[in-house]
Amino acid sequence: MLERFRRGLARTRQRLAAGLRRLVGRGGALDENSLETLEEALIGADFGVELSTRIIGAVRGACRGEAEPRLAALVGAAREEVLRALGPAPARFCVASRPAVVFLVGVNGSGKTTTAAKLAARLKGEGHSVLLAACDTFRAAAIEQLSVWAERLNVPITAGQYRADPAAVLFEALARGRREAVDYVLCDTAGRLHTKHNLMAELEKLRRVAARQIPGAPHEVLLVLDANTGVNTLVQAREFHRVLGVTGIVLAKLDGTAKGGTVVGVQQELGLPVRFVGVGEGPDDLEPFDPQSFAQALFPEDGEEEA
Repeated sequence: MLERFRRGLARTRQRLAAGLRRLVGRGGALDENSLETLEEALIGADFGVELSTRIIGAVRGACRGEAEPRLAALVGAAREEVLRALGPAPARFCVASRPAVVFLVGVNGSGKTTTAAKLAARLKGEGHSVLLAACDTFRAAAIEQLSVWAERLNVPITAGQYRADPAAVLFEALARGRREAVDYVLCDTAGRLHTKHNLMAELEKLRRVAARQIPGAPHEVLLVLDANTGVNTLVQAREFHRVLGVTGIVLAKLDGTAKGGTVVGVQQELGLPVRFVGVGEGPDDLEPFDPQSFAQALFPEDGEEEA
């Protein structure tokens, strides 16, 4: 897991490492201009102003009284501050009932369909039975895309026709899930802007259909966010949470982004656990979020290696 995080967070880590290098490369005591540069790098990586300020305070405190700052001390202080902000790892994602109904929601292009497939692969690999529900009937390619994934992963899928009623597809999928006693029904929903109230109302309809079919459903509502959009994801997340009661975040496309701090910002601002992060394009590139691995990937133990 650590190695996957390291690869996925490479761009963010490089940005932060450059800021840390400036602090130790000049010789002598900490340089305030270099500290400002590091703070700008943290804010640019979407750690947010408040946390960035706390990290800078921790870095300054770690070298107080030192004639010359040591990179390992700076890295350790930054890492501990990030860990303090993230808190403990979220509870394990597991079956609460059979079938457990999971909605994947989010705006257009956030990566919901691919995330549904990756989650199906992970759950199947853990020994669970999974049924995919192609409830994104407004994007013809979504049905085809999820069907291709289902065939590739050898998991069943319930899909309707293009422009079919998503609620009808969900109803059929849940009936099948109960009949076949599957562990998870993963519902891929259509992407929608959080400002489109009629489309958000459709999600509420899906929630009502699920609740009538299976008590307590949906048991998980995972909001899929694109890590590359950074702090803009917070506006989306708040509205989806208001309408649906989001239970967790999936931060997709973390690989290649320079905004890895979004993970911390989302979790702190919303009080919602980051359940999974996407660190690649393959079916196995969905990792349960682990604060320790995340912080260590951003700020490696030795410090020197990434600097």
